[in-house]
Amino acid sequence: MAVLVKSVIYAQQLIGKVLAPGEQAVDATAGNGHDTVFLARLVGEEGRVWAFDIQEQAIKRVQQRLEKEGLSRRVILLNKGHEEMDVHVRGPVGAIMFNLGYLPGGDHAIVTRPDTTLVAVERGLSLLRPGGLMTLVVYTGHPGGAREGEAVLDYCSRLSQREFRVLVYRFLNQRNDPPFLVAIEKEV
Repeated sequence: MAVLVKSVIYAQQLIGKVLAPGEQAVDATAGNGHDTVFLARLVGEEGRVWAFDIQEQAIKRVQQRLEKEGLSRRVILLNKGHEEMDVHVRGPVGAIMFNLGYLPGGDHAIVTRPDTTLVAVERGLSLLRPGGLMTLVVYTGHPGGAREGEAVLDYCSRLSQREFRVLVYRFLNQRNDPPFLVAIEKEV
């Protein structure tokens, strides 16, 4: 029997197959720090993770989580928008992770937006190393979420097949706007 996994877990499984110790990675939407911790473990002592979030509350939570896990030396936390990643990160990076929507446990009025997300995706793809992977878990069950999801899918459908391979992983029979995953692999 096949086991279906949540989009977030599947994103981590995909990233775990391509990100090696000593590499650089980006958590474009740090949120509560789950992906930041995951990436920090993968890159090891010699690697580096840049984690972005526009909410100071999120950055503080992630800092606490990293300190508790003993991983804070591997991560650079930035209280900035993900569309600025190319200003702060020098490539190449092995992996970039996004969780689009709002901060769980935070202000649901503060959400990711298509205009900044698409800029961040474009800039992130330019930082990605050949064989590297970007994942976007897209939550659509909030105001503006469906529009952002459509914008991401439209953008990704126009990426050059010579340069990128794009996978969409979504549940077809689930209610209440389940998130879907977009994975973009940069060709070698």
